[in-house]
Amino acid sequence: MLRKFTVLCAAAALAGTLAFAQPTGGTGTPPAPPDPATMATLQVNQLTAQLNLTDAQKAQAITIFTNANTSAQPIQANMQTLQQSLATAVKANATATITSVAGQIGTAQGQLTNINGLAQAAFYAILTADQQKIYNVMPMGGPGGRGPGGPGGPGGAGPQMRGNGMRGRPPM
Repeated sequence: MLRKFTVLCAAAALAGTLAFAQPTGGTGTPPAPPDPATMATLQVNQLTAQLNLTDAQKAQAITIFTNANTSAQPIQANMQTLQQSLATAVKANATATITSVAGQIGTAQGQLTNINGLAQAAFYAILTADQQKIYNVMPMGGPGGRGPGGPGGPGGAGPQMRGNGMRGRPPM
């Protein structure tokens, strides 16, 4: 009887694990990333916990980072295409294509860095002097750094980007 109970418990645990491992959406494709406003809200919530932002600051930050995330989306999509093109060119030893695509990736990285920097500067400007002091010593934060979550992250609070992207908050 104890053996049957042990086998039943093990089977139930395995079934539960497999159920959680199934992809969402029912099509076998991964779920879509959150929309820009949701990403911004998550980023601002994280920053609020660390910087004690006021309601007015939260509203401003959500607007700043939503706009940055929205601006970054088409560039991020293009970056994915460029990365795939680069991988294909590498496998084909297509040196001229590698050079061309690498230049395009560099341009896109620069655009993402610009969006990131502008969003971060706008966010930094709404902080009080005391909040700026805290922000400046945050891990990977402050001027020239990446926020919590890093690019791949603005933490990168601000636009969520891949590559030179953002999670948490945009780098300065």
